[in-house]
Amino acid sequence: MDLFKAIEELHEEKRRLDEVIAHLEALSQARDKGAEPAPARKRGRKGMSEEERAEVSARMKEFWAEKRKTKSK
Repeated sequence: MDLFKAIEELHEEKRRLDEVIAHLEALSQARDKGAEPAPARKRGRKGMSEEERAEVSARMKEFWAEKRKTKSK
């Protein structure tokens, strides 16, 4: 690779990095001035109501009863 070309590519990469750094610093300053950060997303499973829990329980009781029935044969 030509040394001049390598230096030119490094200068271009430095220019891009400087732009990204400037953008991130601007975002950081905006947040420090009181801008609200994006709300955190709730992760995980949603809760089940008592009715839903009872339905799942009945379904699983039937499932395991069938499993026991077929296992004993």
